[in-house]
Amino acid sequence: MTTKQLCQKLGKHHPAFGCWIDMFNPLATEIIAQAGNDCLMVDLEHGPGSVLDAIVQMQAARAYGPKVFVRVSHNSYSEIKRVLDAGADGVMVPSISSACEARDVVKACLYAPKGKRGVASTIVRGADYGVRAMEYLETFNDEVMIICQIEDAEGVENAAEIASTDGVDMIFIGLSDLSADLGFPGQTDHPVVLEAIQKIELAVKKAGKLLGAIPTPQRQATTLYESGYDLVLDGGDIGFVVKGARAKVDELRSILGRS
Repeated sequence: MTTKQLCQKLGKHHPAFGCWIDMFNPLATEIIAQAGNDCLMVDLEHGPGSVLDAIVQMQAARAYGPKVFVRVSHNSYSEIKRVLDAGADGVMVPSISSACEARDVVKACLYAPKGKRGVASTIVRGADYGVRAMEYLETFNDEVMIICQIEDAEGVENAAEIASTDGVDMIFIGLSDLSADLGFPGQTDHPVVLEAIQKIELAVKKAGKLLGAIPTPQRQATTLYESGYDLVLDGGDIGFVVKGARAKVDELRSILGRS
């Protein structure tokens, strides 16, 4: 990937950082975007929002310029198409375990001749409701970020083939599901899990693709960046509210001598 392509897909900063959007509250999203995150990952897999809710988050973030990616609930042609039509800068697809599944992701994301995405550039938000219809068709394939998550033992075994799939830009390691699938739920730093992570890392870098993950207790953002990660999603809106609220309550309880 050239420097120009990297900027088109990931944004003006590399390595990049961002966080998860799960609350689907536009005020919270606006505050998070304003803080200076390089990107936001709107979560339609575990978050309660719809595609319409995702659009509201894109609108809230727009003034501050972060890339806004959307994680879909599963490897669905129709769902991928809808979030891209809605204006997402890229898509993260969970639980990709084979090269065949990765190829399906690429086909769903890209316009022909590279893919099979349906064309409605004269009306979709991604093309400014048709104002940029031709420009959008001509540039989209070069600008969209396509992210596949590896989250199970099968995906680890097929990591080289998944990462080498033409059109896949980034492999994002889904540590929670991966640790559970390997038999160690919640133990994202277990030696068996770390061994699997290393296999994925080596495969991704050998393929020349981008690598992303969330921090773990033993592998914080500093360690990930030092290990060559290109994107770290460190926290999210729910966690920020929970942490801030509980810290303030603990502070006030301490002042009042409450346990």
